[in-house]
Amino acid sequence: MSLRSTLNPGVYHGLNKKPPFFEGWYYKLISADEQYKVAIITGVILGQDAHAFLQVLDGVDGTTAYLKFPVQDFRADDQNFAIEIGENRFDDSHLYLTLDDPQSQLEGEIHLGQLNPWPVTWFSPGIMGWYAWVPRMECYHGVLSFSHSLHGTLTLNGKVMDFSGGRGYIEKDWGQSFPAAWVWCQSNHFVGASACITASVAIIPWIGHTFRGFIVGFWLNGKLHRFATYSGARIESLQIYDDHVDWVLKNSQQRLFLKACRVQGGLLRGPTRLDMGQRVLETLNATVQVRLETLEGTLLFEGVGAHTGLEVMGDLPRLMQA
Repeated sequence: MSLRSTLNPGVYHGLNKKPPFFEGWYYKLISADEQYKVAIITGVILGQDAHAFLQVLDGVDGTTAYLKFPVQDFRADDQNFAIEIGENRFDDSHLYLTLDDPQSQLEGEIHLGQLNPWPVTWFSPGIMGWYAWVPRMECYHGVLSFSHSLHGTLTLNGKVMDFSGGRGYIEKDWGQSFPAAWVWCQSNHFVGASACITASVAIIPWIGHTFRGFIVGFWLNGKLHRFATYSGARIESLQIYDDHVDWVLKNSQQRLFLKACRVQGGLLRGPTRLDMGQRVLETLNATVQVRLETLEGTLLFEGVGAHTGLEVMGDLPRLMQA
């Protein structure tokens, strides 16, 4: 783990890493008319089946594609957030895609407006807080932009999608494997409000044991409201049902209520310590109800986030009881 990469979550962290190791960047694109929604994941896994990959999720119908590339086709700038896989390019200002595969034909270019990342400081370098400095964690996480504008078009399997005027989101993960269980949700589509939510809770290995770690960031009118294990916040309740997730969190000043409604999605692939063999069900069609109050009960915000990305995976009874 280097000082440079810890303070710059967007760059590639895998230089000189030994297997098992994976790293993936996640772009979410929603068109201005909200008729098109796509998630594009690019990354690399090192190990027995070392390769680079591109995943595509059409959030409207849930169809997915997983495209493998020789690991030699993966190139990363060691100073900046800039990735190439073959002729496909990804960075903090645009993405350029040219894929002609039986699974997926995707081409086009999207330019990104100014990114709005989770703030990075020495003491809290991004969404992981001080955990970002801890070596050999199972999985690290970064939020590279809560929300930003889009300009450009993509053509997916013959369907032309204009994303000009739409909204985007970027995050990433890297490490050895995805957790044994997790819930993740994200939305930046709240009517009449400048609001974005990203929330995750997972089983985290720690010095021979495990604990339930969580990180929630609610960006409201230019202010980030944080609820995280490392900040001293706590979970008051977490209930996972077949059709929704209820989650209540509390920090020193506020209480946050989340209700994410579960709907059918598409199957993506996630990393294990051996390969990209884990099947991850993700939807971009969920909703999340958000209510933020003071501890005295004064309402600060209430609204519903549309086009919510949602994953509910793994040993869920263990996650609820942790």
